[in-house]
Amino acid sequence: MSPDSKSRVFASPLLTAAALVATMAASPAFAADYVQAPGSSLVFASKYDGEVFTGKFASFTTTLSFDPAKLATSKLEVVIPLAGTSTGNGDRDSTLSGADFFNVAKFAQARYTATKFRSLGGNQYAADGNLSLRGVSKPVTLTFTWTPGAQPVLSGKATVKRLDFGVGTGDWADTKTIPNEVAVSTKVVFKPAK
Repeated sequence: MSPDSKSRVFASPLLTAAALVATMAASPAFAADYVQAPGSSLVFASKYDGEVFTGKFASFTTTLSFDPAKLATSKLEVVIPLAGTSTGNGDRDSTLSGADFFNVAKFAQARYTATKFRSLGGNQYAADGNLSLRGVSKPVTLTFTWTPGAQPVLSGKATVKRLDFGVGTGDWADTKTIPNEVAVSTKVVFKPAK
């Protein structure tokens, strides 16, 4: 066998392998894509003068790319319109939407985006993301359980330091009246994205 024919024989499998690697690199495996389905909720809890109160966001929209076996390609985005936030107390609700708190007239929505996910063992995970609220963006970690199925469910919790975002300014900044840490919890039912 001549040197030229040898190089042709070995070049063919190498080119095939190179083409296969290039094809795999061009189309990486992505996580499954989901959109929020009915039955989802997003709530928060805090205290006012020692009395616990809870609030609920009227609506929110969640999109998720997630596969427990492919955390590196996972992504979560939540958009939260702040108007219509309800705590069951009209005076408190109007105060929350005002300039000292959410300032809905200037900052109509909050947004949470996460692209870094960690396994905590079992069906427990953490999403390290950023919350944008009142023009401020800060890191917030969402810990959650993932229940797979035809309509998977994400049940999560996070702690938000309100003063980091300027929520509750002026007299409301006193953490003896309202604690700095606000507990946020969510249950998101998903369906596959079309």
